[in-house]
Amino acid sequence: MPPRLHKVIGIAAKGGNVMAATERGGDLRARMRAGDRLAGTFMKTPSHVVMEILILAGLDFVCIDAEHAPFDRAAMDACIAVARARDFPVLVRIGDGSPARILDVLDMGATGIVVPHVDSVEKARAIARAARFGHGGRGYAGSTRWAGYTAGAMPDLLARSRSETIVLAQIEEPEGVDAAEEIAAVDGIDGLFTGPADLTVAYGHETMENDDLKRAMTRVGEACATHGKMYVTWVPDVATARDWQRYGFRMFFVSSEHGWMLQGARRVAEGIRALT
Repeated sequence: MPPRLHKVIGIAAKGGNVMAATERGGDLRARMRAGDRLAGTFMKTPSHVVMEILILAGLDFVCIDAEHAPFDRAAMDACIAVARARDFPVLVRIGDGSPARILDVLDMGATGIVVPHVDSVEKARAIARAARFGHGGRGYAGSTRWAGYTAGAMPDLLARSRSETIVLAQIEEPEGVDAAEEIAAVDGIDGLFTGPADLTVAYGHETMENDDLKRAMTRVGEACATHGKMYVTWVPDVATARDWQRYGFRMFFVSSEHGWMLQGARRVAEGIRALT
């Protein structure tokens, strides 16, 4: 029997809180704080079946891309339900950092959020506050999936939120790079995520091989190191991740399932055509 399943069964037999015992979301945040190297991907297809397949791939997390992919509420709810049932950490990149949107995905059961275009310390403070319980922050409800549909006690849920909930601020504009030191210092921001494509375009370039991007990644990385925050980015492949480690990145969003399907299919097609 897998050690984790053995642990869960043991706790259940003793009448313990199975929901709390099986949460890997808290493990992900703890691993981030410990500086572990983490690998995940963006999920673009609004299908719970795709989520199930990605969970089997040995990734540390999956991020539902609700900014650039056609996820409606029903599809996202189904994907998050599968991830929760499989005890797997799932993040959601939301299209905006509004409190209503943040509340929605966290109540559905997301382990955390990725918020694009955080280009000021004021925006960083706002999203950190909206994702955390407290006066002026996340609205409390004990009847959501995240809360166990009334199965969790308020003290336990508040403690779990403090240990589990992840907030990543995406730095995608020069203004965000300039404010990186202040943004990294915000309590409740767990990591800074440089968006290399958006930064490239914002600096007026057409490829990611440009000095402005290199300077930006260096500067944001220094801010993360100073304030003990996880440094995150997107990469197309492992080779790029290996190269970009020098900037201090430890958490990589690698391509997407769309990218992987195309890469795999192209390799097979090329290989078949090359047969002799």
